[in-house]
Amino acid sequence: MTERVRKALYPGTFDPIHNGHLDIIGRAAKLVDHLVIGVATNIGKGPLFTVDERVDLVSSECADISARTGAKIEVLPFDTLLMTFASKIGAIMIVRGLRAVSDFDYEFQMSGMNARLNPDVETVFLPASERQHFISSRFVKEIAILGGDITSFVPATTLERVHARLQQR
Repeated sequence: MTERVRKALYPGTFDPIHNGHLDIIGRAAKLVDHLVIGVATNIGKGPLFTVDERVDLVSSECADISARTGAKIEVLPFDTLLMTFASKIGAIMIVRGLRAVSDFDYEFQMSGMNARLNPDVETVFLPASERQHFISSRFVKEIAILGGDITSFVPATTLERVHARLQQR
């Protein structure tokens, strides 16, 4: 008898990945055998990095989480409906991080729509840790663009790449 692999999908734009994302990834990796981090193309958000750059950055920032938790972590780009991508990779659950009540309202509605599209995939909500609940990629980018210090919001490699990207502009 083959052992069932619990595969989850944690989707986002990750532009840039920040400590709040890494907190959710680390906690989700404790719950599953295989965590796929789906990096959405989503050019409508005006990304700082290309999807390939974001996949590379997320991969490098998550390497130690995989080693620490024992979960396989895979980072893949996607540009389809979330549930289409979840089915394609064989995910049984979607992991979503919640920072505030406003996140819950949106995510609750989205989970209902997703359940209608594919009732075999569950949505699991993980609340952001107390130290990370206020961080968002949008705020990180805005602070960095305006010359503020984002050191406490992002890991070191991301910090370097954000600074390098802003110097190119």
